[in-house]
Amino acid sequence: MLAVNYSTIRNNLKTYCDEATDNNETVIVTRKDEKNVVILSLEKYNQIMKAAQNAEYLAMIDRGIAQLSSGRGQKHELIEVEDDE
Repeated sequence: MLAVNYSTIRNNLKTYCDEATDNNETVIVTRKDEKNVVILSLEKYNQIMKAAQNAEYLAMIDRGIAQLSSGRGQKHELIEVEDDE
């Protein structure tokens, strides 16, 4: 992980973009008033987003299991659907 100030990034943007994409580096751009930003590759961003979505999905499953365990589940009969052939 690299931390670089805004002026340096502005003067060397290609270099730091290449670091993010070619070397899978995370670049923190430090700015005044702690309004920092992060540069990372699209591949790394997509991995982070997928992990977050998976975590949300697993949390939803955990909530469902907890509801069933506490007796708040409901039993339903399955409906059979005929094929339209």
